[in-house]
Amino acid sequence: MQDFNNKVAVITGGASGVGRSLAFALGRLGAKIVVGDVDGNAMEQVQSDLAEEGIECLVQFCDVTSPESLNTLADKAQEQFGGIHLVFANAGIGAGESGAMWDYSDKDWQWCLNVNLWGVINSIKAFMPRLVAQNEPAHFVVTGSGNGAFLVYPDQPIYTASKAAVHAITENLHYQVSAAQSPVKVSALFPGPHVVDTGLFNSGRVRPEELKKEVQGNESGISSVDDMKKMCAEFGIELQTTHPDEVAEMAVAGLRQDAFWLLATTEDTDAKIQARADMILQRETPLPMMVGT
Repeated sequence: MQDFNNKVAVITGGASGVGRSLAFALGRLGAKIVVGDVDGNAMEQVQSDLAEEGIECLVQFCDVTSPESLNTLADKAQEQFGGIHLVFANAGIGAGESGAMWDYSDKDWQWCLNVNLWGVINSIKAFMPRLVAQNEPAHFVVTGSGNGAFLVYPDQPIYTASKAAVHAITENLHYQVSAAQSPVKVSALFPGPHVVDTGLFNSGRVRPEELKKEVQGNESGISSVDDMKKMCAEFGIELQTTHPDEVAEMAVAGLRQDAFWLLATTEDTDAKIQARADMILQRETPLPMMVGT
């Protein structure tokens, strides 16, 4: 998709982080922006900021764990703008898990899988039939993570599992759309190449009451990128980070080429991916340093 002018872009989780940056990147190229989110304060802010730049937008409450909420978002987008050309299934959370997985609360699993996995499934069911029926060039983009799609970080099994499933679904969606010879393209977006400076580590702010636990905050002790930087500094490591605007810029460049992989990596990440592939092909027993740490 070369031209984004007057195209309608729907972004779940669009009020903050990578979603917010995508909204501005596309809006500045002339796209009409539809933001779906559950964070009321962030929604108010992004609506004000988009309007200040003269970007035409609709900001709507949308809980991706609810098919009804996503269908309402799709209906509102079509009613206001007449069609949909880009969908970013971007909403996601971090479970903040720590310790042995057999000790995790069922609520941790339910919350993370409901948002990260079922949120994508629900988004596909709400938007793909509409995009296919339009029978014109469109794009469905899923925000994944290298943690799960390519590597396995042993201390984040819930998040890793959710993103492994998400990538499997995304790639299968691409195969099915291609086989149907539909003009709709599918892309897998991997924020990076470094830790992206977003509120992912503070996902507890939008955790629903029915899935809350007695313990407040992340059990990992990391509730922000700054917390992670401090922890790394204690071990003499300088954590490198990526701004969400850089991710949005990379994504837009890839979309212009109809690329499936919206991905930026470092030499270190490439080496870890290669090492993991070699481990599998050589039937070696996994060790933490071989799978991502």
